[in-house]
Parts: sequence; structure tokens; C-alpha cells
Amino acid sequence: MANRNVLIATWLEPEYVAEIRKVPGIDVLYEPDLLPKPRYKCDHTSLAPKRDEAGERRWRSLLAKAEIHFDFDHTNIGELKNLIPNTKWIQGTSAGIGQLLVRAGLIDRPITYTTASGVHATALSEFAIMSMLWAAKDAFHMLREQKAKHWARTCARDLPGRTVSIVGLGKIGRAIAQKSRALGMKAIGTRRVVRPGETDDPDVDLLVPQTNLEPLLRAADFLVLSCPLTTETEGLIGAKELAMLPRGAWFINVARGPVVDEQALIASLRSGHLAGAFLDVFQTEPLPAESPLWEMPNVLVSPHSASTVERENERLTELFCDNLGRYLRGEALRNAFDKEKMY
Repeated sequence: MANRNVLIATWLEPEYVAEIRKVPGIDVLYEPDLLPKPRYKCDHTSLAPKRDEAGERRWRSLLAKAEIHFDFDHTNIGELKNLIPNTKWIQGTSAGIGQLLVRAGLIDRPITYTTASGVHATALSEFAIMSMLWAAKDAFHMLREQKAKHWARTCARDLPGRTVSIVGLGKIGRAIAQKSRALGMKAIGTRRVVRPGETDDPDVDLLVPQTNLEPLLRAADFLVLSCPLTTETEGLIGAKELAMLPRGAWFINVARGPVVDEQALIASLRSGHLAGAFLDVFQTEPLPAESPLWEMPNVLVSPHSASTVERENERLTELFCDNLGRYLRGEALRNAFDKEKMY
């Protein structure tokens, strides 16, 4: 059987390209000069600089030739569906690819998609833990005091005995729960489907269905969103849900911006009902300059970068190489995207 053509559609370090080339039965198509240069380490969404006319022709010939893609071609996402006639499988570099597939018109194509689910769990769970420690130790206050060169002793809080409520017990949510419980916290979590009478889960103290968030919200010292963006979760947290949180609770979002009503979130922060928020994702990205979130003294704005760490490409390559072996052997792939569930 002829080798399968594998297109690396994103910039990747030479040592990881070499790892992919070691997989038998494939021909790797990788021309880094045709790819947008990364703006930072492990950047997979850069669009500039644009290719010249000859470079674009060459790139499109590679797209047409490939059976397997490592990542999506973000430079042609609007017309990608017409440029990949021989593609049978695309490995994404993000866990949340559902909305991208919809925007690109790829959702109904007879192509297998796999996500990077799990690759970013450590980084995102660390961001959540950092946020909870930041809140407990009143780091916002410390920064203001430092800027003012003002020395006044104060009293902070600790985390043992506090409750973290996690919306979305996927790989990220479970990593958050595990780390939180290691710090002596109580963890409550949701799953999309919870059978009647099922309240036990090894990673949380209490499991509740996503359709009944009230007990999770009312118990939360910290509310963490780590669920995928689907038709079921869009707008899941609005003014009503935020009002159920105890006054003084903290809000952390490492899911997607549209999961929460951003204007309701801003109102809750302004009123003082929420003590503060740690946000990696937003309704509109980049976050518009006129957004009040930029200047709120109790909000930390992260530019959708909490998932990106220096070892990301190493982990993505390990996942892809494992899936390549599975694909060539005709086995089930890890992290197969479910078009019904949208994750």
C-alpha cells in the first residue's frame, strides 16, 4: 500500500517534525516557509505574513494532496472545504473545534476530526488553581498596595474547606478537581449526562447534572467554567445563575466566552455580588478596548493564553503520532470529535 500523505499545517519545531516522520507508512508534507510565522512559542493561529501568489499556489497543491492534516489551515479557513478533496482526517491542536467546523462549513463533511482534548488540562487547571490562590491571598490588594508603596499588614484567607464548583467534568475539569482536593478543598462538578440516583464520582465530592446547577452554584466559593461551547452551554450562566452564587464568590472561565452572559457578569462584578473574576476567554476576542473588564480592579484578563505552555507542541506531537499509528492500523482514534455532542 502506498504511503499516506500527511500535511503539517502549522509551524512546528524541527525535532517534532522529525518525530512525526519516524512513523512508518507516511510521507510528511512540511514546508515551513509557506506557513505563517508563530507570534509566540506554540502559536497555532497566526495568519501573517501572507504568502505571495506562487507560495499560495504551492500551499494549495499540498492541501489538495494530503489525506491527513496536523491542524487546520487557518489562512484559508473560509474556503478550506473546497481545497481538501482528498482529506480523510484532521487532527486539531485545540480541544474546542466545534465552532470552527461550523464556521468553516466542515461540520457535515465526511472527514474524521480529532481534538487535542487533555493536552491542555494541566495548563488550564494550573491557571484555575493560580486564580483561587490569587483570590485567597488577595493579590489584587497586594498589587495596589505595592504600586502605592504603602505598607500595612493585613489578613488573607486559605483554601482548605472552601468549595470549588466546576461546570464541565471533562479532562480539564477533572484536573481542576484533583488539584483542588489536594489543597484540601471540596469539589462539586457537573457532567452532561448524570443518571438518576448517580451522585458518586471519584474526582468530586458531589456530582450534579448540568440541567440542575442550583446546588452547585449556591455552594460555590469559586465557580469554574471548563465545559465545551455547544448549543446546550451557550449562555448557560446568566444573571439568574450568577445571583445564585453566594455574595463574595469568585468566577473563573477557562471554557469559552459565550458560555456566560458577559454583560450579566460585568453587572455582578460592579454590584459587588461577585468578589472578582479570572477570565481567559471572552464573548469577543480580542477583548475590545472599550470593554470595562480591562479596568476593573477585581478582574484578571488573560488573552486566551492560559492553555499555552512551552511543552504544548511536545504533547500535541505525542498525541498525533499515537493517532497516526491507530489510523494506519484501522483502529479507533483518540479524542474523536462527536458531531452530535459538538465536542
